[in-house]
Amino acid sequence: MKLVLAMMKHETNTFSPIVTDWARFEAWGLYRDQAAIEAYAKTNMPLSVYLKLAQEYGAEVVLPIAAEAPPSGIVTADAYRRLTDPILEAVQAGCDGCLLDLHGAMVAAGTDDGEGTLLEKIRAIAPDLPIAVTLDLHCNLTPKMVGNCTALIGYKTYPHVDMDVVAERVGRVVMDVIAGRREAPAMALRQLPLLSQTLCQGTDDEPMKSAIAACNAEEAAGLPCASVFGGFAMADIVHAGASVITVGDDQAQADAAADRIAATVWDARDGHVYKHRDLGETVAKAKQEAAKNLGGPVILLDHADNCGSGGTQDVMMVIAEVLRQGLEDVAVGAVWDPEAVQAMQKAGIGATVTLELGGRSDMPALGLKGRPLKLTGRVRTITDGEWTVQGPMYNGYRVKMGPTAVFEVDGRMQIVVVSHHHEPWDTGVFRSVGIQPEFKRFLLLKSRIHYRAGFAPLAKATFTLDGEGVTTSDNSIIPYRNLRHPIYPLDRINDWTA
Repeated sequence: MKLVLAMMKHETNTFSPIVTDWARFEAWGLYRDQAAIEAYAKTNMPLSVYLKLAQEYGAEVVLPIAAEAPPSGIVTADAYRRLTDPILEAVQAGCDGCLLDLHGAMVAAGTDDGEGTLLEKIRAIAPDLPIAVTLDLHCNLTPKMVGNCTALIGYKTYPHVDMDVVAERVGRVVMDVIAGRREAPAMALRQLPLLSQTLCQGTDDEPMKSAIAACNAEEAAGLPCASVFGGFAMADIVHAGASVITVGDDQAQADAAADRIAATVWDARDGHVYKHRDLGETVAKAKQEAAKNLGGPVILLDHADNCGSGGTQDVMMVIAEVLRQGLEDVAVGAVWDPEAVQAMQKAGIGATVTLELGGRSDMPALGLKGRPLKLTGRVRTITDGEWTVQGPMYNGYRVKMGPTAVFEVDGRMQIVVVSHHHEPWDTGVFRSVGIQPEFKRFLLLKSRIHYRAGFAPLAKATFTLDGEGVTTSDNSIIPYRNLRHPIYPLDRINDWTA
């Protein structure tokens, strides 16, 4: 048996000004062949599971590429070709099956459906090839994706701490097809007219908690795979939005389960809409909460500038308000500003410097200009920005934040400044630069939900701070042009059936 394994992942924010070129994938960590096997074999990610399944079945493995880039703007045509060509060439050379770790929200120059286009091209080469696919919970699922694979599944956790679990479930279904132990399964897709806000998709919270429970119940009753995708609202494409996919032993089983799960999601549609709050008032409430001496950090979420959804990670609006209100003992993770890092490297540890920090990115899609914040402070730490994740999300993965420095302002705020975009989902973003997050009064994180993977056990209280940026949680201010209509809540839809 010969298997082609591959990873190609990018969550595309079509409103983001950040260019997603080949270099961006290389900076995050792009691996080929044996190097890819070595990079992922000891992680808890889908490729690790696929490698173990291949070993269990005695299969030869070809792993032409494992590539991921942080969420950002549309993938260039050159980068997309260089990502997909090695996979297509490996399939063309001949194989018995293909196990893919994809995202489901890639938009590239020339295609609004990066994953569906790849799968369609694979099918054109090998029409009967068994193909397994894992997808992110924020996938904008399309008929092309579903129609060109054997079985697919999505993560059931946000933060994504079950990537290995779902990969094993769908991997075993398809491996059994390859081995002749079962017939190819049936799948049922339900696309809901629902533009769910990412900030409302935490799987420990309603409404996603009940939607995931519905999927788990179907699987416990014998369904091979069931998934709910919250979707990714920052992509201006026709298929953006929530969806359900089921993998059944026959079509009737898949259809019935998909209808039940879709009804659960639709009935809770109001819970997918985030309600904004005044920034100044929320910071003041957080300050009052911390004054209670809770014995641990209060977490402040700058979710509108979350690079994990394509944010520029250099919007200073929330940081400025926190400083204005005099919050003390604050650690910020993190601000993207390579020029500021270079200035601190030149000045050296212990030096006092004045920086025009952040604000280097204009965001023309939302009519926003970059506004740096002039600050004077001390250079506390300088590192290469590399560390290994110890927490449950991306466990074992080597993070590369690029040259990194800690900038301390007025003795009351320590700002981690990075050269590569990185969402703070693991405490390593602080520990790697000498900050112990559990002992800070406030942790200001440019994150939405993923922060919970590493920081939820530390948090004594959490506040979402509604700043500005291309990951705003207010879908009503986003200038959509290609989105399908009608779609809730932009359109008032009361009734829907699959």
